[in-house]
Amino acid sequence: MIMPTSINVALDAMGGDHAPGEIVKGAILAMNQNENIKICLAGDKGLIEKELSGQPYDKTRLEIIHATEVIETAEPPVMAIRTKKNSSIVLGLGLIKEGKCDGFISAGSTGAVLVGGQVLVGRIKGIKRPPLAPLIPTEAGASLLIDCGANVDARPEHLVQFAQIGSIYMENVVGIKNPKVGIVNNGAEEEKGNALVKETFPLLKSCPGINFIGSIEAREIPQGKADVIVCEAFVGNVILKLYEGTGATLLKMIKKGMMSTTMAKIGALLVKPGLKKTLKAFDTKEYGGAPLLGLNGLVVKTHGNAKATEIKNAIFQCVQFKEQEINEKIKAKLLKG
Repeated sequence: MIMPTSINVALDAMGGDHAPGEIVKGAILAMNQNENIKICLAGDKGLIEKELSGQPYDKTRLEIIHATEVIETAEPPVMAIRTKKNSSIVLGLGLIKEGKCDGFISAGSTGAVLVGGQVLVGRIKGIKRPPLAPLIPTEAGASLLIDCGANVDARPEHLVQFAQIGSIYMENVVGIKNPKVGIVNNGAEEEKGNALVKETFPLLKSCPGINFIGSIEAREIPQGKADVIVCEAFVGNVILKLYEGTGATLLKMIKKGMMSTTMAKIGALLVKPGLKKTLKAFDTKEYGGAPLLGLNGLVVKTHGNAKATEIKNAIFQCVQFKEQEINEKIKAKLLKG
């Protein structure tokens, strides 16, 4: 009998609005649901131990890496990575670089995570620009939005590579065979779009190994028309933030409407089970974080306001990434050209 391989995941315990409490809770949830997960918490040892106190977990599978510094969101990322060598982000990324952990997760400074990932962990040979790629909920399931924040000055060849590695991720992590790839555009016609889209379209059309379906308009994204949604980072970030903001507003309005009258409250009790299940499927936090694909190790960025459930799901992302050997498959794809 082959024993499951243990997965070592490093967490930035000091990053995000709810650190270290929710980060620690998420780590414990993941450990208690999967006995093959080992955790390294990078951060202030005293604060972490305070959060761990009284919590049920296997102490042999958790290690604390003491960090005396924290990179704040407003700090210039490059300078912070260079000067704060003993920060939770730098120490956590160092564990990936040294091969001691299989994945690193942070809810902290996006800029520092992106810069640190490329500088400290490094890119896979042949990767031009590592994209940030979150899974987003749609009517048809989950789609990959690639890129949503790492490359605002992307070129056509970068977007083609995004499509290739995004297809590998969706097929092996999400389990979608021959995933449909679409490029974000302001119309369905091939001649539409800005210069970047017009130049990229024919390259994607002729690219072997991807299932390119053409342009996808923003309104078609929630319908799940494409499994891999290709765009440069400015467009992707706008889509992601509007998606999250609209979802939160709709949820607030639904709750307000259900509490508006006595009859509405009675109706709410009847539909609550089904509605709760549907709303959960459309909660971006259920999908974990956004992996920075194309690095020599896995780096995942979660929302700054991430709570325990999102951290737990991000850890499970790392497990799938490792078990499915995504980096090895990306390297093999690059060697084939």
